[in-house]
Amino acid sequence: MWIHEVKIPIASLVLMCHNNKNELDEKYIKQIKRLDNYVEQVLYYVRSSCSEKDYIIKDVNLEEVVGKVLMNNKDDILGKNIEPQINIKNITVKSDKKWLEFIINQIVNNSIKYCKNIAMSDNDTKAVLKISATEEKEKVILSIYDNGIGIPNQDLKKIFEKSFTGDNGRKSSSTGMGLYICRRLCEELGHKILAESEPGKYTRIGILFREREADVPVGF
Repeated sequence: MWIHEVKIPIASLVLMCHNNKNELDEKYIKQIKRLDNYVEQVLYYVRSSCSEKDYIIKDVNLEEVVGKVLMNNKDDILGKNIEPQINIKNITVKSDKKWLEFIINQIVNNSIKYCKNIAMSDNDTKAVLKISATEEKEKVILSIYDNGIGIPNQDLKKIFEKSFTGDNGRKSSSTGMGLYICRRLCEELGHKILAESEPGKYTRIGILFREREADVPVGF
């Protein structure tokens, strides 16, 4: 109840920032967005502990959810000159729309955060965010790719652990909770979250949706 109460003034601040962004210093807008994201993390962390009362599994259109996430992050995407490349046709999965939107938003936020040095390091290289989905007989994989700084090999297996920040997280004051909550929510929904990366080149996070419990390969 407290989380829902505190989100009301935060939502008002976010709206005021959006309506007056030409008059406000960007640093204030950025900090309010961070505050909103952290409160949202707390909300879903609590929800993951009492999930049976909160989620509803039904058909969810991936293109619609991804489009909403990108719209919510459009200012940061434009501000960092990131080129979104979306390849999702009319693919539907069984999930909870609200929870899935939170999961994808957390992953996209990370992609935006860690691709910031790409455009500066090489004039011929653009910061790219690729979101695609592939559909097979018994599974769908949603892939979120960025050509950012990547994840060190020693950190890759730990990124979904609670409070793990790693080398990249320590440089950006990360809480280490976002991907952990994503994993928790995916487990409750019956999905699988995957990660692969090459330091200095790319990171790809995937969400595996299975139509039924089966021995379906879980790699990309």
